[in-house]
Amino acid sequence: MPDPVHIEIYSRPACHLCDDAKEVIERVRRRYGFALRVINIEEDPELEEAYGTQIPVVFINGSKAFKYRVDEAELEKKVKRLWKE
Repeated sequence: MPDPVHIEIYSRPACHLCDDAKEVIERVRRRYGFALRVINIEEDPELEEAYGTQIPVVFINGSKAFKYRVDEAELEKKVKRLWKE
């Protein structure tokens, strides 16, 4: 059975907010084991233009869930809800 939760985080190197968001996501990931993809916006001019300094941006199953900061309790709540579906 495929993972019911896929998280993508749009970030860039040397971004302290991105690093903070990744730490929160990894803590929740250790509990739920969802798929995670980190996307460096500097590698794609279209992503760089779309997100610029508005990072990190976190998508859960294709829907925008967080911008700038990830609240651990809220992320866990969203992940738990998807695991139950």
